[in-house]
Amino acid sequence: MNNQLTAPVIAKSQSTVWLRNTAIVLGASLLVGLAAHIVFPLPFTVVPLSMAPFAVMLAGLVLTPRMAFASLIAYLAEGAMGLPFFSPTGPGGLAHLVWPTAGYLFAFPVAAFVISALYRRSNRKFSGAFVSAALGSLLLIAIGAFWLAIVLHLSLMTTLSIGVLPFLLGDALKVLAAAAAVQGWQRIRK
Repeated sequence: MNNQLTAPVIAKSQSTVWLRNTAIVLGASLLVGLAAHIVFPLPFTVVPLSMAPFAVMLAGLVLTPRMAFASLIAYLAEGAMGLPFFSPTGPGGLAHLVWPTAGYLFAFPVAAFVISALYRRSNRKFSGAFVSAALGSLLLIAIGAFWLAIVLHLSLMTTLSIGVLPFLLGDALKVLAAAAAVQGWQRIRK
């Protein structure tokens, strides 16, 4: 008799966890989609300054590696399906994933996973959050710049001047803000 009562409770518990995790993944993808619309086009490059990397860093610092990765895969799928999740400076939809800036987008799930995995192995203090987000940011910039160079047939110097260097200061500020936000969130939760 006890086993008959336990099975529905386990099933309900598993479905509740699945729904909760799905809501978190979709919520994080929505956050990145909203952040992608906070954008500042630069006249000398097709790569805009965007707040999307900040949201990717937050997802990596707050979520587990698998959930962070899943949320950014969901973001890419939602944008590819035509939802207005990608930066308005590109073509949108599936075409955005072959655009010169698509490498930065493809790096989002990888960077979020790496940030999350590193942060969970760190001291979970500001320094751990900062280092994790900084390494993820560098990974994001490197993959994005590599794609940019391939698609546009750019030299190393041109790639650095239009796809890397203009974004280092802004990304450093995003790293600081993400690390500070996570530390603030942890204090509030205690």
